[in-house]
Amino acid sequence: MPAPATFLSYIDDHAEGFIQRLAEAVAIPSISGNAAHRQDVFRMGAWLQGQLNILGVQTKSVDLGRHVMDGQELPLPPAIFGRIGDDPKKKTVLIYGHYDVQPAEKSDGWDTEPFKLVVDSTSGRLIGRGSTDDKGPILGWLNVLEAHKSLGLELPVNLRFCFEGMEESGSEGLDELIASEAAKGKDGWFGGVDCVCISDNYWLNTRTPCLTYGLRGLAYFKVTVSGPARDLHSGAFGRSVHEPMTDLALLMSKLVAPDGTILVPGVDEMVATASAEERAIYEALDYDIKDVEESAGAPIAISSDKATVLMGRMRYPSLSLHGIEGAFYGAGAKTVIPASVSGKFSIRLVPPQTPDKVEPLVIEYLKAEFAKLNSKNKLKIENLHGGKPWVADHRHWNYEAAKRATEAVYKRSPDLTREGGSIPVTLTFAESLNVNVLLLPMGRGDDGAHSTNEKLDRSNFIEGSKLLGTYLYEVGADA
Repeated sequence: MPAPATFLSYIDDHAEGFIQRLAEAVAIPSISGNAAHRQDVFRMGAWLQGQLNILGVQTKSVDLGRHVMDGQELPLPPAIFGRIGDDPKKKTVLIYGHYDVQPAEKSDGWDTEPFKLVVDSTSGRLIGRGSTDDKGPILGWLNVLEAHKSLGLELPVNLRFCFEGMEESGSEGLDELIASEAAKGKDGWFGGVDCVCISDNYWLNTRTPCLTYGLRGLAYFKVTVSGPARDLHSGAFGRSVHEPMTDLALLMSKLVAPDGTILVPGVDEMVATASAEERAIYEALDYDIKDVEESAGAPIAISSDKATVLMGRMRYPSLSLHGIEGAFYGAGAKTVIPASVSGKFSIRLVPPQTPDKVEPLVIEYLKAEFAKLNSKNKLKIENLHGGKPWVADHRHWNYEAAKRATEAVYKRSPDLTREGGSIPVTLTFAESLNVNVLLLPMGRGDDGAHSTNEKLDRSNFIEGSKLLGTYLYEVGADA
């Protein structure tokens, strides 16, 4: 069922107003990972709830309790539930998004003020923190609601909303809330939900819309080696004591090879090799090694074979070293032997891997490698946090509806992708509600969601709003 022409025209005709609303949202620095901005996150949640109410959505602000951050006990930002439509003849779609953002300061390297939306008339870019992650996509749904309300059009489906304010800081409290609401059945806010749609990811490149049916999970580790009671002078103690930094550097070097092979026994082996049929999916994607190198800013792709690189990003696990704490940094030539140093690394997981399956392998391996050093220092291994991977059936009617919608709006078939990153709530919805979950991205691969000069292209915001609405009509056609 095509979206009405009046709906599509409304989106075009009111683009400037939609951009102004996005500017209002970007102006609220809802940084969930900074205690000093906690009230701003609450302010953003209240603003969003108010917008939903204006557009006819019944809402509820759900208290998620308290937690400790930066040494302070703070209230968690609320989850915002919404519902509109209860027609038993229509399908019910649950929409998820998050209204918190990553930290940003102009001194980080931004060309503009991060929390003032800048419209670049030359490039069409809407530049500001949260523009693409995830305020733009959330407001895309508001655009759809506004168009239907203003035109007097009946929505083709029943809608449920779940917006949170802690996604960038671990989604504390949300998994439990989703499970408890799901357990209420038809009496809960998610009662009768037929499918879930999430717009919190991006096209693979800058050209081709996509549908995402898989996400990698995560296991994040901290390895600490400690020895002396305090930092030591290398002139007085070099080659006379076991040095923690030396031990840690050797351990970190044993985790991953330059070609990306994970050296922890049993981790890579958990994942079956791709069949020829599956490999063909990656070979068919509209992507090139130049896309990787342009995104990285240097010609450093791990292979010249497109499918190998894409499967390394999406289908296979990866291990990345992130940093060392406790070591000397900065200008000068400080000759200290650190008393204790900690290395951090993560493993991106794919089915059938889970954090629980991978953790014992990592711990056993690191202990064995440390024992080979014959060091008198002490080793401590911590699993800081993790999440399971997720893969959906991309042949499901939910995805078929999104494919038809993409073809209608963008006049081309979408790529089918799996993402290298993690959105743990995706699996929570899939398991708690036992329904198909679709990732329907709005932004492009170069949006820089967690980086400086984050942007959302004007065309993606406006055409993406049309896509979200058209998707609902295609879902409604399957009722």
